[in-house]
Amino acid sequence: MNTPGTPNPGLSEGPDPVTEAYKRDVDRTLLRENLRKSPEERVLALMSLQRLADEARRAGRALRP
Repeated sequence: MNTPGTPNPGLSEGPDPVTEAYKRDVDRTLLRENLRKSPEERVLALMSLQRLADEARRAGRALRP
């Protein structure tokens, strides 16, 4: 058992290379923008996106013979 202030031998100092590799491909500005929103605003945005996806799905089906 570790006591407070004692480093965990399984954890390395410094950044995790896997996390750093993923961070290159993530647009963190979008994350920050969403985190500025209230939970209600995030849910409303998600619902709007879902409506758009449903509309696109219906439009795609209408184009099929």
